[in-house]
Amino acid sequence: MNDELALPGTDLARHTLAFARSLLPPALCHHSVRTYLYGRLLGERRGLRPDHDYDDELLFLGCVLHDCGLSAEGNGDQRFELDGADLAVRFLEGEGVAADRTEVVWDAIALHMDREIAERKRPEIALVALGAGFDLGGGPEKLPPGYADRVHRTLPRLHTAAVLHDAIVGQALENPRKAPPFTMQGELLRQATGGSWPAWEQLARSAGWNDYEGYRPAPPTAN
Repeated sequence: MNDELALPGTDLARHTLAFARSLLPPALCHHSVRTYLYGRLLGERRGLRPDHDYDDELLFLGCVLHDCGLSAEGNGDQRFELDGADLAVRFLEGEGVAADRTEVVWDAIALHMDREIAERKRPEIALVALGAGFDLGGGPEKLPPGYADRVHRTLPRLHTAAVLHDAIVGQALENPRKAPPFTMQGELLRQATGGSWPAWEQLARSAGWNDYEGYRPAPPTAN
């Protein structure tokens, strides 16, 4: 890669990228690295400088590992971003990474699907969510001229959005607990199966607290 597309050169960064490549198909691995490149660029647009305003290695670790919950090794009983965060910490602990640093990576991965929350956190967390979201919904016209072409020559998309969708839905079809109602994963599963979600009142009644027994809603107020 040229300097514009350079990645952190630490041993840990190289080991982590190799680990991600061993887990994920190329489409998702490329997406993970592009997440770092776009996250770093979006950070620069906000005046955030790598290794001055945030820890660039930590950002890279969070980006490269953010979808590892979609791998066979990362697949558990939780939403994929939580399974992935847990797997990332196990890997990094094995690499001797201190707990205060693995905690940042865990948060970055676990929160990357909740951009509004992630953006209120430290840059290493916020930029993972921003970079991942941009790679799926940003668009080349929002980048410097030719930048997307240069990125894609090195990291071709390989139908990223479709592969990601199928990975999420595939896990959820095998284990619906990975796609709780009203989450993005749950909505993708609902669309794939034609299912429906229970209404709020149904959920409340099923809890057994009898909150709706004898309840009469207040009449609407006149404008």
